[in-house]
Amino acid sequence: MRLVTLERCQAGVQLGKPIYSENGKILLSKGTELTDSFIARLKKLNIYTVYIDDDASEGIDILESIPVKVLNEATATITEGLGTLSEFNLSKPTLQAMIRTEKAVASFQSIFKEIINCLNENRTVLNLLATTKIHENHVYTHSLNVSIYACQLAIENGLSLKAIEEIGLGALLHDLGKIFVSPDVLNKPGRLTEAEFELMKSHSELGFNILRKVHEVPLVVAHCALQHHERLDGAGYPRGLKGNEIHPYAKIMSVADVFDAVTSHRVYRPAMLPHKAMELLYAGSGTQFDTNQLNLFKNCVAIYPQGLTVKLNDGRTGIVTKYNFHSVGRPEIRIIREKDQEVTPYEIDLSRNGNLTLEIVEADALL
Repeated sequence: MRLVTLERCQAGVQLGKPIYSENGKILLSKGTELTDSFIARLKKLNIYTVYIDDDASEGIDILESIPVKVLNEATATITEGLGTLSEFNLSKPTLQAMIRTEKAVASFQSIFKEIINCLNENRTVLNLLATTKIHENHVYTHSLNVSIYACQLAIENGLSLKAIEEIGLGALLHDLGKIFVSPDVLNKPGRLTEAEFELMKSHSELGFNILRKVHEVPLVVAHCALQHHERLDGAGYPRGLKGNEIHPYAKIMSVADVFDAVTSHRVYRPAMLPHKAMELLYAGSGTQFDTNQLNLFKNCVAIYPQGLTVKLNDGRTGIVTKYNFHSVGRPEIRIIREKDQEVTPYEIDLSRNGNLTLEIVEADALL
């Protein structure tokens, strides 16, 4: 089984896993043969990656850290809940608005219980990159991804369930303030002007000012929204905090936030390859990001999970078959194509000395 972009799917391929709607209903079952009509319908639903079974990927199992059905339901709940919070009137909240807000926070907490259960049941590296993806408001999907990464990192830190839930909620709500930033600025393809960048940076305080007045949200969660762009050397914003002035939750969240942001496609830039994202984070080790959190993150998140189709710098294409813990950016790969010609599949291990000149230069389904 492997994960591929819908754009590269041809009629006749078989689904390796079912496709779910936002409300958790099965749209297409495992084993369904995709037709041109099915592919067109899936594109209209903004689904752009699917699991397929083919001869080239026979025997490769993709372990879902969190089932796609759970992710879809969580995304729908988050979309509705963040919308509710964005309408919260800070000056004169009505009783009805307060009740809606309370229900929204309760729904978030319910999500985390399910997500944390999934993470605790699957005590292996977190596989979030090899999951089916849906194009939609990236603020919502980014918030969910950061929340999952942060929860996993909190678990690796050995924190209490209460702390994990607080970090998860803080990560989910960390970008709430972006709802108040113009889409023209959020999705601008080119470089932001100084005024636009200041507006973008304001999202930290905008989110904080809402969350600190919502009684159902712990104050520490509001501070997660405020501090997730602070950096150890004081170069962050909005307050230029340094070192231990930054809350430990925010140090966890900043790692998760940056990794997901740079490995996700945006209209203004393509997704960065996961190993390049880790190099970017480690370039800021001790100055921007907490080194201990980076080390824990590297060990608990699958940088190149099984089932991804990748292209190497020598023109060969293959499917990731095994994750190498000792060399996270250099997995084992089943080669299926050399240049533009299909070949009898064979395995190579990028972490071996003889293969160190090889490098992944493209990862299908991460674009």
